[in-house]
Amino acid sequence: MERTILHLDLDTFFVSVERLINPVLEGKPVVVGGMSDRGVVSTCSYEARHFGVHSAMPMRTAKQLCPQAIFIRGDMDLYSRYSRLVTEIIADSAPVYEKMSIDEHYLDLTGMDRFHDCCLWSHELRQRIMRESGLPISFGLSENKTVSKIATGQAKPNGELHILTPYINSFLDPLSVQKIPMVGAKTYALLRSMGVEKIGTLRRLPPVAMEQALGKPGLDIWKKANGHDASPVVPYQEQKSMSKERTFEQDTIDVAAIKQWLSAMVESLGFDLRTQRKMAGCVTVKIRYSNFDTHDMQQRIPYTAFDHVLQRTAMAVFDKLYNRRMMIRLVGVRLSELVSGTPQLDLFDDNAELTQLYSAMDKIRQRFGKQSLARASTICAC
Repeated sequence: MERTILHLDLDTFFVSVERLINPVLEGKPVVVGGMSDRGVVSTCSYEARHFGVHSAMPMRTAKQLCPQAIFIRGDMDLYSRYSRLVTEIIADSAPVYEKMSIDEHYLDLTGMDRFHDCCLWSHELRQRIMRESGLPISFGLSENKTVSKIATGQAKPNGELHILTPYINSFLDPLSVQKIPMVGAKTYALLRSMGVEKIGTLRRLPPVAMEQALGKPGLDIWKKANGHDASPVVPYQEQKSMSKERTFEQDTIDVAAIKQWLSAMVESLGFDLRTQRKMAGCVTVKIRYSNFDTHDMQQRIPYTAFDHVLQRTAMAVFDKLYNRRMMIRLVGVRLSELVSGTPQLDLFDDNAELTQLYSAMDKIRQRFGKQSLARASTICAC
């Protein structure tokens, strides 16, 4: 059966939320990111892009390129709330959806055309999202994730694009190979050195040439250039999570030791999140008492993958949950509401040294093992 995949992407998400809160920003160049010269641009408005500003650019450079822009230190808590609102609207309407990141979703509409026109249904969903959230959003609709995502990029800003199967190649061929997911700066430079700039040129290469140049990823890119992508839409569920538990050899009431174990588990999970390039939006703490009564409590947080935020939340939840002063048999922590995304310490944190410290610590753990490095406060629990 031919699939029907919808890709939804909120346009310049952080900027759009800021404009919703402060309409004076509408139509003006806006840059969101770290406010110091050592900060980086998280996102920027289309007006700022006209001056050459783009994501991940040093804030200092952005200020030189567009000094008249309005620079804003972002609010991840605010953006997370709007992200969840959009997800709730989608969950209320879609048969199967996957939350790929804080601002984009895939929906599998396969088979829906027997009852509804999929393009009309997608249009109505987009209108509902804009009406209830106040945010602009674009969509691409086609037979797989790759084509739909590229179509969304072409539909922006605030547009819709439906690519029917017979027209996939004619749609993709004139586009830059940079439009293909997986093609980063280094791969693009290599393809250009091979004389390949357009998807149509890449599509006509022998697949063995791409495999020889880039290995298996080269073959995957070639398939995408030909409009082929069998990757499924993975249903987004609250149980999509990662967790750890510790059962004590002897029941204990030593709160300091329990918190040490809890902190060590969170530190381990934080490393796993960053390794998998994911962020968590909810922290749950679990306690099992000596009489086997089990209780848990959760707290939603701005999406993050960093230990100091997760640990602080876990400690606060534990303090609220542990109020019986009974012996504890087991303690556990679960991170849920996971979304894909480039882990950053705080998208708007100006503390570059702390960001570099996390990166350095993770590299050591990846090379020598997860237990090779730990905070002093958790080392006895490792």
